Amino acid sequence: MPGRTWKLCLLLLLGLGLGSQEALPPPCESEIYCHGELLHQVQMAKLYQDDKQFVDMPLSIAPEQVLQTFTELSRDHNHSIPREQLQAFVQEHFQAKGQELQPWTPADWKDSPQFLQKISDAKLRVWAGQLHQLWKKLGKKMKPEVLSHPERFSLIYSEHPFIVPGGRFVEFYYCYGHVPNGGRVYYLQRSQPPLLTLMMDCYLTHTNDTTFLQENIETLALELDFWTKNRTVSVSLEGKNYLLNRYYVPYGGPRPESYSKDAELADTLPEGDREALWAELKAGAESGWDFSSRWLIGGPNPNSLSGIRTSKLVPVDLNAFLCQAEELMSKFYSRLGNDSQATKYRTLRAQRLAALNAVLWDEETGAWFDYDLENKKKNQEFYPSNLTPLWAGCFSDPGVADKALKYLEDSRILTYQYGIPTSLQKTGQQWDFPNAWAPLQDLVIRGLAKAPLPRAQEVAFQLAQNWIRTNFDVYSQKSAMYEKYDISNGGQPGGGGEYEVQEGFGWTNGVVLMLLDRYGDRLTSGAQLAFLEPHCLAATLLPSLLFSLLSR
Repeated sequence: MPGRTWKLCLLLLLGLGLGSQEALPPPCESEIYCHGELLHQVQMAKLYQDDKQFVDMPLSIAPEQVLQTFTELSRDHNHSIPREQLQAFVQEHFQAKGQELQPWTPADWKDSPQFLQKISDAKLRVWAGQLHQLWKKLGKKMKPEVLSHPERFSLIYSEHPFIVPGGRFVEFYYCYGHVPNGGRVYYLQRSQPPLLTLMMDCYLTHTNDTTFLQENIETLALELDFWTKNRTVSVSLEGKNYLLNRYYVPYGGPRPESYSKDAELADTLPEGDREALWAELKAGAESGWDFSSRWLIGGPNPNSLSGIRTSKLVPVDLNAFLCQAEELMSKFYSRLGNDSQATKYRTLRAQRLAALNAVLWDEETGAWFDYDLENKKKNQEFYPSNLTPLWAGCFSDPGVADKALKYLEDSRILTYQYGIPTSLQKTGQQWDFPNAWAPLQDLVIRGLAKAPLPRAQEVAFQLAQNWIRTNFDVYSQKSAMYEKYDISNGGQPGGGGEYEVQEGFGWTNGVVLMLLDRYGDRLTSGAQLAFLEPHCLAATLLPSLLFSLLSR
């Protein structure tokens, strides 16, 4: 940029002009992967269709040498390197994405696990076997050079092998005092929804490995401490204060993996508002719902991503996850004989349960809703996350399942025959209508399935049947599993958001296999079910209930 130094340009980019807010720190210190002129010039030149590709590429030589060569090249071109020369620079100094990983198959791998034999439908059984084989395709381990030269990689070293989600996501999800948004240096200041404690519970259920729990209980405590220290917010209602949690990432600059999009979006705002925008985008990414009307509603610009306000909301799902984790931690410490810590977490859960009931629960509609801290009211739009406490077992009213079922009926969610929609809002964002996501199906299906009501259990099965057929039909057409599905006009790969729909796909495969394991003796690969209209729901359930009674 003629007549300007790079430092001045960077200040302007970050919105640090006179009268603007104070700069937030970058997501990490790397002047290649997290901030700086090199990152800015490469990403704004859009050398790759997906910005994430560049920040996932390893360096060929030491970062100091790369930066020195770049600085000289940039100075020679007045801080605006022509695209062809920039491309040549990247090709010379960076390696292709994924070079630091090699295939891995678990040592205890079984080609034909026992649960396959429980699946009655022959087509579904063959399909489940094919999905099981995908784990080998997604299994990875790191090459030794990631350990010997960590400065050359955005990938964070792990000695243990792991499963990647697939597609553009070729990193692990691992503990680092919290679970980062991904196993890359540029993700370190963002967490993931806190599910590590639940993972431990699943592991213990299958192995009964108390020694492993003893060795790692403090790691689990670290994650919950991270949310307490960094993501707690106080809500005052009717003279009482309640402590709950939110997504919140006070770090500046565009997200490195979506740099050009964030920079261009910021250009639509005054300079003084850009740092806040970038922090809210990171908070949205931390939630896993990047992005959704959930984080836009209630603000001055609810139809644009520039109006995102993630940190201004207290999310139902986040607090249900933490409530569940606190209950599990109490159980773990009791198992280990540490009564004082068990009591601590039992008390924390009781306090959170009271806060959920007071702040997020709505008796009239029979569901929980995100709470808007600025507008001091609930966001009563439909999202499957509204029923997360049912899935997490974080409620005290024994009639909750019946109320949740009525909520689904009243919202007409049971009329969608290809899956549960992520919302009823059409925004073009990927975590909105018409997309449906596997984890959200799991939240609702297992939440209902845990209920003591036969009616709720049967609706859970019907929802599972719909989702299995959508996934099976798309796989039959495309020979692939996808991260999300469009349920608006028959099941198809999903769309919207910041990138093309990804194949793989870890959580989609996992939820399908879990449902086939649970309901394999009943699920079929045949024609789609009819709509579950509320007024005919009883008629739909009656044959199954009669069969259940006659079978006793």
